[in-house]
Amino acid sequence: MGERVRGRTRTRRAVSAAVLLTVLTGCSGFLVPAGEGEPDPTPSARAPRPPAPSADVPDQGPDPSPTPTPTPTSTGDCPASGAVVTMGEILTVMMSRAAVLTLTNCGSKPYRVEGYPSVQALGEDGERLPVKVNPAGSQFGRDQGPEALTLKPGGTVKSMLAWVSTQEGGELVMADALELAAAPDAGARVQPLEGHDIRYMDELNITAWRAELPE
Repeated sequence: MGERVRGRTRTRRAVSAAVLLTVLTGCSGFLVPAGEGEPDPTPSARAPRPPAPSADVPDQGPDPSPTPTPTPTSTGDCPASGAVVTMGEILTVMMSRAAVLTLTNCGSKPYRVEGYPSVQALGEDGERLPVKVNPAGSQFGRDQGPEALTLKPGGTVKSMLAWVSTQEGGELVMADALELAAAPDAGARVQPLEGHDIRYMDELNITAWRAELPE
């Protein structure tokens, strides 16, 4: 991989020779137009941008099994907010990427949730990167909007996080991790992205917390 500049976007010229080889061989990237799955999508005016040397989902560890396994964050201790957010395995549909976020009430009292998860891309030293996060759906499911829910201890709600491409986005950002939280003012946890082609980002779409995943 070429020289990396912390906290700044990486242009496609900074992507390794392996990415250029992928472009020359006609392999398209996994990013999909923003708002795909939403009413009246706007077609992209530019060619797909390959985000990684390979569109395959990479192994999850040094001893992978034939079937990809989930890669949730470690539960650890329950944060003071009483809610913990984990990210499931990477989903692939027509070269697109997404992951299910699960919020669990890990406390001993009811937990009220309404709105969207807080998602922030991080660089190698934990610096925040300029990756826009949109409250919107994707081809993995529509955003049904916020709904006030009260979770009993152990109760869960879910959200769909999708990687998307925009017509204006001429650059990709390479992130090392995602900072995830139930809400902007709740305790956050860090989900490493090492070994995943999902490290390469334009924008992210996120659906509101719901008892059931969107369709």
